[in-house]
Amino acid sequence: MPNVLDLRRRIRSVKSTQQITRAMKMVAAARLRRAQERVISARPYADQMLAVLSSVAARIERTEQPIHPLLAERPVKKLLLVLITSDRGLAGAFSANLIRAAQYYLSSHRGQGREAFLIAGGRKGRDFFRRRPVSMIGEYVKFFGRRLEFSHAQELAARIIELYTNESVDAADFIYNESKSVMTQRVRVERFLPVKRLEPGKGEPPIDYIYEQPPAEIFKALLPHYVETEVYRALVESQAAEFAARMTAMDAATNNARELIDTLTLHLNRVRQAAITKEIIEIVSGASAE
Repeated sequence: MPNVLDLRRRIRSVKSTQQITRAMKMVAAARLRRAQERVISARPYADQMLAVLSSVAARIERTEQPIHPLLAERPVKKLLLVLITSDRGLAGAFSANLIRAAQYYLSSHRGQGREAFLIAGGRKGRDFFRRRPVSMIGEYVKFFGRRLEFSHAQELAARIIELYTNESVDAADFIYNESKSVMTQRVRVERFLPVKRLEPGKGEPPIDYIYEQPPAEIFKALLPHYVETEVYRALVESQAAEFAARMTAMDAATNNARELIDTLTLHLNRVRQAAITKEIIEIVSGASAE
């Protein structure tokens, strides 16, 4: 049984840990607010750009030679998976859920006879798949260790566009966490390339676009920017989800530390009371013997 000194040391240790988890919770909460503002700003722009480009692409006559390489639709034999995880831990099951989804994705497509390549965004995913038989063709870490910039999305998007345009891959899928709320993060598996064509709904007349430039020049300017915007949206969504997961995990750790301190304090008081009672009994027994 631990003595009073051991229990006091344990309580001090748990209190120190509690101060750290509380501070990490406050830092994550402050960063979460800023990240959510960036998500709210990025979503409408990305959604509207996708709607316009997809609708325009759907109204261009389909030919054997597409108007832009990013619109080319090929039989999917080689897949690119971009996995966005975190660089650090202490965020609950944030990265574990993404890695589990990526494992299922890779195994299911291998079972269909397709070849899958992986680009790991984040140290956790990189370290996990580096020790496994996976064709990893790129890694992008430390995006979330500092302020996330649009240039980071441009760097990753340039690599994806290069692989797709030179036909090294036939499709590009993203796996990332979407920030739904502080308590909820949803794993998303989303296809970024080729660009989806939105057909008009039943009974809905098609929209006629008037081009000031040839469609080829419009797509040449907008489609790469669309990919960069979608990648940036996925990155800021993942960053906000990571901060929310870390804040939740640190809040739970702080509460657990509080409960453990209460339990240890109660145990300490019982041990002290038992020691005092024992000493009183020894004094009384000694006095009675005299």
